[in-house]
Amino acid sequence: MSDIVCPENLVYKKPSTLKDAIMHYCPGCGHGVVHKLMMEVVEEMGIQNDIIGITPVGCSVFAYNYMDIDMEQAAHGRACALGTAVKRLYPEKYVFTYQGDGDLAAIGTCETMHAANRGEKMLTIFINNGIYGMTSGQMAPTTLEGAKTTTSPYGRDVETMGYPLRISELIANLPGVAYVTRQAVNTPANVRKCKKALKTALEYQKQGLGYCMVEVVSNCPSNNKCTPLEANKFVEEQMLPFYKLGDIKVPEGK
Repeated sequence: MSDIVCPENLVYKKPSTLKDAIMHYCPGCGHGVVHKLMMEVVEEMGIQNDIIGITPVGCSVFAYNYMDIDMEQAAHGRACALGTAVKRLYPEKYVFTYQGDGDLAAIGTCETMHAANRGEKMLTIFINNGIYGMTSGQMAPTTLEGAKTTTSPYGRDVETMGYPLRISELIANLPGVAYVTRQAVNTPANVRKCKKALKTALEYQKQGLGYCMVEVVSNCPSNNKCTPLEANKFVEEQMLPFYKLGDIKVPEGK
């Protein structure tokens, strides 16, 4: 028993910045992992009282129930607009938006692109699971070619439905953007890299370098109708060949 509680053998600890609340996310969903990573970073940087999160509509709409920090809720797709207002009102604060692919890359594309182009000094955490999770699995802008969803029952046809949208590559081309990276949470190694990326983005925000985005390729076991293990395999074999991981844009000299 002593070995279990010995500090050097500790492999998991809930950060103090994460509330004691049972999460509503489906088993195997990546949202809970990203919540924990972000709150670990907040705890380690000592900025619990100096950070404000923005969550809009989608699976993560109740993120304020789990993150023990100041939070605001935006209308669907408008997180970057609200984030802009919060950052300008409180420039000394760290500000981040937490958005899914349907929210950010569909209804919220305009607000996201313009905030990035203006170089708003905030972070967007973009959860890309390639499907609409909250509303029963419709095709999202990020849904892969040929993928079957409730609104593409025969598979996504690019001639009639368009191509999957690589929003991070689009964002990276804008002059106001300082840092864009794509990470994943399907393996322990990728989880560690994702946490490092989140911390890096907040450090760049502190330096006032411009808009930052951390895209996280995640999974949706419920709407892909598979087990959590199968969902992680889907991420590895289907999503990551198209949504390649790694830094897409970094500040010059960094």
